[in-house]
Amino acid sequence: MKNILLLFSALLFVNSTFSQEKKITKTGEINFEASVPSFEEVKAKSKSVTFVLNTETGDIAALALIKGFRFKIALMEEHFNENYIESDKYPKATFKGKVYGFDMTKLSETSKDFSIKGNLELHGKSKEITVPAKIKKTADGIEIVSNFSVNSDDFNIQIPKVVSNKVSKKVNISLDCVLK
Repeated sequence: MKNILLLFSALLFVNSTFSQEKKITKTGEINFEASVPSFEEVKAKSKSVTFVLNTETGDIAALALIKGFRFKIALMEEHFNENYIESDKYPKATFKGKVYGFDMTKLSETSKDFSIKGNLELHGKSKEITVPAKIKKTADGIEIVSNFSVNSDDFNIQIPKVVSNKVSKKVNISLDCVLK
């Protein structure tokens, strides 16, 4: 009986040690915009993106369900899911990478600049990207904010000729999350 209690205590200790290394959220926010001046805004937001950060290694991963993006105009959302991203065929976007120079002990309430490098997978294609990020400690956890651009051609996203002058191939992305 004493051995079982000792084993149980050891497992609890190991589990709490590993859980301290990872910070996570399932309510991260990603916005994207592919608007062209003088035309209707092409912009969407998802507030249910999962982010995981290993605070020991700086490894980071994110998962966004494509159908989680909301547009102001329902028809635009429908076209995005059916014609551009083909969300039934490609239901998610993922990112796996590393925050370079990340050191949990050196974070403070003042944002520090970092580089995040990894693979973004979208629409069945994968591309290595490097993006800037601002990371800081908050009362709620670790906040990560980033703004960057990708090109729709890199992910084989076809924009129909009829609207090609109304939708930018350069897609501006912003993300904001607090990992706990």
